[in-house]
Amino acid sequence: MPHSPRRTLPRAPVRIVHLGLGAFHRAHQAWYTAHADPDREWGIAAFTGRSPEAATTLARQDDVYTLLTRGPDGDHLETVQSIVAAHDGGDTEKLRDYLARPEVTVVTLTVTEKGYRRGADGRLDVTDPDIVADICSLAGALSDRAPSHRDAPGAIDNGVLRTMPARLLWALDARRRALPEGTITLIPCDNLDDNGSMLRAVLGDLASLTSPALGAWIDAQVDVVSTSVDRITPRTTADDIDAVAAREGIRDEALVVTEPFHSWILSGRIRADRPRWEDAGASIVNDIEPFEQRKLWMLNGAHSLLASDGILRGHETVAEAIADPECAALVHDLWDLAQRRLDASADSAGIDLDLPAYRAALLERFANPAIVHRLRQIAADGSLKLRARIVEPVRRVRADGETGEAGLAAIAAWTRFVISEVEAGRPLDDVAADELTARATDADPHRALLDLLAPDLAADPAVLGMLADRAR
Repeated sequence: MPHSPRRTLPRAPVRIVHLGLGAFHRAHQAWYTAHADPDREWGIAAFTGRSPEAATTLARQDDVYTLLTRGPDGDHLETVQSIVAAHDGGDTEKLRDYLARPEVTVVTLTVTEKGYRRGADGRLDVTDPDIVADICSLAGALSDRAPSHRDAPGAIDNGVLRTMPARLLWALDARRRALPEGTITLIPCDNLDDNGSMLRAVLGDLASLTSPALGAWIDAQVDVVSTSVDRITPRTTADDIDAVAAREGIRDEALVVTEPFHSWILSGRIRADRPRWEDAGASIVNDIEPFEQRKLWMLNGAHSLLASDGILRGHETVAEAIADPECAALVHDLWDLAQRRLDASADSAGIDLDLPAYRAALLERFANPAIVHRLRQIAADGSLKLRARIVEPVRRVRADGETGEAGLAAIAAWTRFVISEVEAGRPLDDVAADELTARATDADPHRALLDLLAPDLAADPAVLGMLADRAR
C-alpha cells in the first residue's frame, strides 16, 4: 500500500519566508536550501499564491514532498524537508508574524511575471482593480502613529489584501514596528530583467501611496537582490504521481518533476544572515545583467518561440517541437541574434558566458525525452513573457544597427498563435486575454498585437513590413 512521504529530520526553525508555493520553488530555492543547510538551521515558511491548495496538500504530508529528477539516464527520487510550514497566501496575519521575528532574515519570491502587478511602463499598475482595492485597505491601516498593527486603526483582516506587493508591504510594516533596525533581504526569483530593482520599484510605488515613512524604512533596512534562476520544471501529472506510487510505494500528491540541470545566480548587497547557497552550487556575482539576459533571451526566449510555433505545428511538448527541423531553425536564428548582442555586452564587462557551450546544453535539455514540458504551460501569459524574452533583445540589436528579424519571427509566431486560438474559439490563458481577443479581430491583427507588446516597434514601418512577411 503506497504511503505519503515522511519527515525523517527535525524541523528547522523558520528563518526564510517564501511567497509563491509552486513547483518551481520546490525544485529550486527549497532544494538549494536543503542542500546548503546540513545543520538544519534554515526552515522555510511558504505561502501560496492564488489558491491555498498547495499548502493544504503539503500540510497533509507533514510539509515534505518528493522531487523526481528525470534525466536521459534515469530517474532520481529525493524527499525535500526544507519547507517546515505551508500557509494560504491570504493569511497576512501569519505573514506579519513571521516577518516580525528577528531570526527571519530572508524572503524569496516566485510569483510569476504577473504577480508584480506592473503597468506597461514597468512601474506599479495603479489602474489594476486589485491594486486600487489594496491601496484603499493599506492607506487605512498603515498609520505611522500606531505603535503596533494590533493597535492600528483599520488593521487589515486575513484575506482582504489581494496582491503580492500589498501583502509584502503590509508584512514589512510589521517588521518595521517590531524591529526598527531589523535588516531583511528580499530575493525575487522570477524571469524578469533586473528583478530586484523591479521589486523595489513596485514596493516603493505602493509605499509612496500609502505610507511614505514605511517606504523610507524599506530604503534603509531592506536589501533587494537580483537573480537569474534556471531549472526546467514541467507541470506534474496524475500519471507522474501514479508511476512513482507504483514503482516506489510513495503516493505524493505534492510531487515535483524536474531536470538534473540547475542554476541560481544572485547579485546585490545582503547584510542579513542567509544560507550558504553557494555550497549547493549557487553563484554570487557582481553584475547579474549578462547572466539574466543569457537565460531570458536564450532559454526563455526559445521556450516562448517553441510554444507558439510548436503548437501551430501540432506539437505538444518542447522535446517534440525542438525535434521539428522548422522549429529548430527558428530557435537557432533567435539564438544567433541573442548571441551577437550577449557577446558584445560580455566582452565589455569582462565576463565569459561560454555561449557555444550554453547553446549546446540547451539543445540537450530541450530534447530530454524524460521531461514532458508542455507547450501550453509555457504559452500562458505570453503577452507578459515576450516583452522581456523577445522584445527587449529585438530593441537592443536594432539599436546596434541590425534588423532584429529573427526576433520578429518569434513575435510573428506568437501573433499567429493568438489569432489562431481566438479564431478557434479557445480561451486564452493570459492575463490580458480580453485585450488580446479584441486585438486579434482587428483589421490588422498582427500590428494590433505587436502594439500591445511594444508600441515603439509597432510604429516602425520597417518592423511592420518584416512582421507582415513572417506572419503569412
